[in-house]
Amino acid sequence: MSITRHQPGKRMSMSVVHGNTVYLAGQVATDYNGTIEKQTSEVLEAIDKLLAEAGTSKSKVLFCQVILNNIADFAAMNTVYDAWIDPANPPARACIEARLAHPSLKVEIIAIAAKD
Repeated sequence: MSITRHQPGKRMSMSVVHGNTVYLAGQVATDYNGTIEKQTSEVLEAIDKLLAEAGTSKSKVLFCQVILNNIADFAAMNTVYDAWIDPANPPARACIEARLAHPSLKVEIIAIAAKD
């Protein structure tokens, strides 16, 4: 099976396609000062773009891992996430609290999707 790396960088690729599976790197917002809702929206927009680049879409997401820097933001993050997911095809999901790469980041999301 072939491996295709999209947007490869020094430390990671933004996505890697292996066979019919797409693995996305953790996505964070570009606006570090945004609210949890704004940051979640930015992250999900980035995920949509990466999925499209890899030839798939959110309806084919198999798994998401949501990382919050403050679990108190869980409900607010879910308001944005719930509006984004395809209700006919909700992925498996985990949500944890952890420190992120920058103290102003509120959310990071990692996703795995099918291509076909």
